[in-house]
Amino acid sequence: MKLTTMTQVTVDGVMQGNGAASDDRRNGFERGGWALGKGDDETRTFITQTYQRAEAFLFGRRTYELFAGSWGSIDQMRAHPIGVALNEAPKYVASTTLTVPRWEDTTVLRGDLAAAVGELKAKPGGELQVHGSGALIRWLLENDLVDEMTLIVIPVILGQGARLFPQTGPDLALDLVESRVDSKGVTIQVYRPAGRPRYATA
Repeated sequence: MKLTTMTQVTVDGVMQGNGAASDDRRNGFERGGWALGKGDDETRTFITQTYQRAEAFLFGRRTYELFAGSWGSIDQMRAHPIGVALNEAPKYVASTTLTVPRWEDTTVLRGDLAAAVGELKAKPGGELQVHGSGALIRWLLENDLVDEMTLIVIPVILGQGARLFPQTGPDLALDLVESRVDSKGVTIQVYRPAGRPRYATA
């Protein structure tokens, strides 16, 4: 399977609290809900179709709990095409603390995470998708396990909140696979990691 990620981010790279304002208030974050209602019908269709083509889903602990309590539990959300995709596909969660997952068809990955993800990627099939799960995405990128990443950039600058890419971290060159902008100014950029960047010499 190809490991792909899809993340909503602000122009300044924040991914925290994109959903309901109360979802994630860690570290005094007060500017949640910045992605709700953004994007046009084409962007919403793109997001839905992305979920629908997943062979399986991989989550970090925090995003898993959030999704299990919404897409996995609320009837109206379960009936949505994204909910249907999530509930019908196998789900994997990377966690050292989760013991009894409450969402059906969930496997907790413990121990050597790189080996476990490598085994999943070696399986035949389509995409192993990661949504949200910022800490997990950063770890996957550091370990060269991401095949393709989609950034949905919302035209807003928050000035606070956890960012997808840390202030200091590994460097990574990207090849642009696809780019589009919708009628509301939301951009979708699909990248493939391409090794380390090249820097100008003195």
